[in-house]
Amino acid sequence: MINRSIQARIIDRLKDNKAIIILGPRQVGKTTLLDQLFSSNPKTLWLNGDEQSTRVLLENVNTTKWKQILGKAETLIIDEAQRIQEIGLKIKLITDQINNVKVILSGSSAFELKNQINEPLTGRKWEYELYPFSFQELSNYTNLVQELSNLENRLVFGCYPEVVNHSGNAREYLESLAESYLFKDIFTWQQIKKPEKLLKLLQAIAFQVGNEVSYNELGNMVGLDNQTVENYITTLERAFVIFRLQPLSMNLRKELKTKRKIYFYDNGIRNAIIAQFSAIETRTDIGALWENYFISERLKMNAYNGIKVNTYFWRTSDQQEIDYIEFRDGVYQTFELKWNPNKSCKLSKTFASAYPNNSYNVINRQNYFEFLLT
Repeated sequence: MINRSIQARIIDRLKDNKAIIILGPRQVGKTTLLDQLFSSNPKTLWLNGDEQSTRVLLENVNTTKWKQILGKAETLIIDEAQRIQEIGLKIKLITDQINNVKVILSGSSAFELKNQINEPLTGRKWEYELYPFSFQELSNYTNLVQELSNLENRLVFGCYPEVVNHSGNAREYLESLAESYLFKDIFTWQQIKKPEKLLKLLQAIAFQVGNEVSYNELGNMVGLDNQTVENYITTLERAFVIFRLQPLSMNLRKELKTKRKIYFYDNGIRNAIIAQFSAIETRTDIGALWENYFISERLKMNAYNGIKVNTYFWRTSDQQEIDYIEFRDGVYQTFELKWNPNKSCKLSKTFASAYPNNSYNVINRQNYFEFLLT
């Protein structure tokens, strides 16, 4: 069993009366984590929002009915809670009126679940996100040397639990998972009218990882208008498929302001979308794979450790650029990402002058681990 980084933080939150919300894509181990924490506790009630019987059971539920459902349970766990209508209002009845019951909800659609819980559970919840295995989680499970030796595999096949645990069938698992993402979740949740366009958009994004893109450019590639492109990207983001980086633009006239960079939460999903699983030494997209991997790992590390940062990239019209920036406590921590450790670079004087409170890091395959461990 690979221990998850947020496990200790969740345990710390079991002592109060606030609900715990765990968000993340399907198949990252949310249910496994909860099973590890609560399977030995006989006073735990498990419900699954994917099951019609659960949705029927919780229709028109009130405090009296909740007490009947809960019985002697001290912990209520609801998987895929976003499938239950008005789940936030229903859980509010427990947190406000039923003592000594801890509620834990998990969901794979940030859009649907957050929309239902944010207002009813304001001040009544702790919220966490679970991602595919992180570099630190995998290093803790084996050892640092072993995980460093797996880098090229992670760049191609990613870090989903099923993939890590069944490396011999990694491609099969990823293709199935990518199909589940698109056809079971996203198309169903959002009632996508042109699913073939969404798939083409996702493929276009996969080929543009590491590059600045505009919604207009993406729309021209796949035959969609700007607003639809933005709506689809937002849907993919809320389903934990991709995330966006905004351009840092505060001081200089030449700074790019309108384009975005888009990354995948997991390299394996990105490669499954474009059916590209060839070995690193044969690939022409190693720079994109490296950039996506490191930035997604920093996202996991910061989230699991409760570190709040604003994230950006930086580029000017005369081609000065920084791949990745984190802003925290008044400091711009900058990262230049180079797969080849023999390539040297230095911080742009223009950036250093405009943002003097900064630190500069050149990340390559020999030193990256120093920035992914806490």
